[in-house]
Amino acid sequence: MSTAPTPGVSAADAPASVLVVGGAGVSVLGVRHHGPGSARAVRRELERLRPDAILVEGPPEADALVALAPELEPPVALLAHVPGAPSRAAFWPFAAFSPEWQAILYGTSTGVPVTFCDLPAAHSLAAEDEEREDREDGMRADPIGSLAAAAGYDDPERWWEDVVEHRGDTLFSPPHQTPWFGVIAEAMAAVREGYEPGGREARREAYMRRTLRAAVKQGYGRIAVICGAWHVPALTGRLPTAAQDNAILRGLPKVKAELTWVPWTYGRLASWSGYGAGITSPGWYHHLFGAPDRPVERWLAEAAAVLRDEGLAVSSAHVIESVRLAHGLAALRGRPLAGLGEVTEAARAVLCEGDDLAVELIQRRMVVGDRLGHVSDGTPMVPLQRDLRDQQRRLRLKPEALDREIDLDLRKPLDLDRSHLLHRLRLLGVGWGTPGESRGKGTFRETWTLQWRPEHDLALIEQAALGTTVAGAAAQRARDLAATDKAALADLTSLVEQCLLADLPEALPEVLAALSAKAALDTDVTHLMAALPAMVRAHRYGDVRGTSAEGLAVIVRSMLDRIRVGLPVAVTGLDDDAAADLLKHVDAVHAAVALLSDVRDSDGDTSPRGRWLATLRGVSDRQDLHGLIEGRLTRILLDSGELDDAGDRMARAMSRGQVPARAAAWVEGFLAGGGLLLVHDPRLLSLVDGWLTGLSVDQFTDVLPLLRRTFGGFAAPERRAIGERVRSAGGGERAGEQDVDERRAAAAVATVLAILGRADG
Repeated sequence: MSTAPTPGVSAADAPASVLVVGGAGVSVLGVRHHGPGSARAVRRELERLRPDAILVEGPPEADALVALAPELEPPVALLAHVPGAPSRAAFWPFAAFSPEWQAILYGTSTGVPVTFCDLPAAHSLAAEDEEREDREDGMRADPIGSLAAAAGYDDPERWWEDVVEHRGDTLFSPPHQTPWFGVIAEAMAAVREGYEPGGREARREAYMRRTLRAAVKQGYGRIAVICGAWHVPALTGRLPTAAQDNAILRGLPKVKAELTWVPWTYGRLASWSGYGAGITSPGWYHHLFGAPDRPVERWLAEAAAVLRDEGLAVSSAHVIESVRLAHGLAALRGRPLAGLGEVTEAARAVLCEGDDLAVELIQRRMVVGDRLGHVSDGTPMVPLQRDLRDQQRRLRLKPEALDREIDLDLRKPLDLDRSHLLHRLRLLGVGWGTPGESRGKGTFRETWTLQWRPEHDLALIEQAALGTTVAGAAAQRARDLAATDKAALADLTSLVEQCLLADLPEALPEVLAALSAKAALDTDVTHLMAALPAMVRAHRYGDVRGTSAEGLAVIVRSMLDRIRVGLPVAVTGLDDDAAADLLKHVDAVHAAVALLSDVRDSDGDTSPRGRWLATLRGVSDRQDLHGLIEGRLTRILLDSGELDDAGDRMARAMSRGQVPARAAAWVEGFLAGGGLLLVHDPRLLSLVDGWLTGLSVDQFTDVLPLLRRTFGGFAAPERRAIGERVRSAGGGERAGEQDVDERRAAAAVATVLAILGRADG
């Protein structure tokens, strides 16, 4: 390859990165990915060059998708994935201010063919050592950092913004200045001098040269190549031969890769570390690209509007002063234009008056931004994606990049359908919605936080084999989970609950059958106790939502019966930790059984609650229980109206023959339901008070941690009320007593009288 002017461009204006290859003029435009200044420069240079072919850095399998670009709303990304291998996927994001995107739009608007020239995704996704080599590539000398250091900058980003992004179009106006792309080519050649790429980078650049040769061979006379500035020296000057490049590319591993466009977000772009490494301020760059004239004034005016929307008082005078401050800071620092640092400092000092929360609001809304891209209906999608898109429209649930909270009333058909959709997506691993605590009471309300992330499209593609609709795929996913041998009993009960929440009646019979089989074989009563609450909730959800759950009541009744049989054995020989764990299960089952009080046996005589309380009564009479368990069972039975001798039981538990630690554990279990019982039952309070005052100093020290944990769990008003009751009871006993030694008190009385000026009294 030899250097020569491109047809249509004078020799004086020809940048250093223009070549002649086989009679064709090739212009290599080195850019910074996602740079607004680079994007404007590329668009202007293409309009000047009028190429008949454009090569863009990116996977060549996406060539067929280029025609869809005018219908898309950036930010968007090319998604490449290997069917059946969720971990093998890659994204190539594009924003409106990406130079590659502007090149694509220029080509589609003028009819110039656009071809991607980077290493095919079929090869890059197949390389098992790609991640390791990416890290090695990342360890190479930073070209922008080297240039910035040579210019006396300690921040590479600031140097690039000062030299390129903030200078506007004047930097790219020959013949007054050397064309910027030529300067970039020369600078990168100097930085890469002596550098020999290897591994994945060598393969990428070899494929770029192969694509360039193919374009020349096809007869194109004016070819423009848009690539990262780092790669410009690899495509200009003395280059390897075709045979050498073919040797580098020979024998590469290959997989079947599928590509499509997916929506992207500015938040995701800010954290991206793959192609076109992420930028920290995509909202700011979007502003620079869309407002080349007076960008500082427009930015601060928009920031003022954001603050006003939040109810903060910001006047036009604030905006004027903040603009002056930003320009003044830029002048002091020798910058051609106030950058993000200057406008942020100006906004903090003037618009926000030093309020960090207001600055954070500007950062979130404007510096990063909440923009979410959009792809057209003509974009290749799996049926599952299309079904979700149709349902989003029908249910009026628009995907958004920022968190949005919605409250659903399940009594309304629209909200109920929304709930079903969100639960089905969660079952498929698509966490678009996260359930939260409902503000209202009752099981007919739900609160969700919605946030769409680009990865959700990949999850949908990976689950496409399960069905063509969200409902069908979720049902099949539930069947698959139920069929696995690794499913634990608690997993299956949770799955039943999910099927009811997602309204998947077609999957429920198989899930219930798997649950019944697993429950019949599980001999650990704690597993059954952990699983029962979810089953009871599922039964209740089925009632509230109008969902049929035939057979669920039978399984619940069977599980409860097995818990009743196994509980007496489970409470035997427990240490402190095991007793505390079992107590949590007992409380959970007791709360769940309360929801089944309306379900009776076939004879209509005994309710689940009655059978459960009878079991607890039988266990509570045993003498070998851990104090924590015995105390808690006594309290449950007392609150349920099943005991009339709670005082006697407490007296026995805290008698002098009991070990103080066991008595303290009994008290902890008994009072776990709250301390108001001591306020309203003087006898129980007196028993606890008498037991405490009867402890020796050493015994009190031993049980103090248990007592502190017990009483520390009470609400402050409860503790206060208990203290007042104890004080009033003690004061009543001492009211008629005279325990004062008058002889010893006489000296103190005389001193007090002297202070009061009544020494004669």
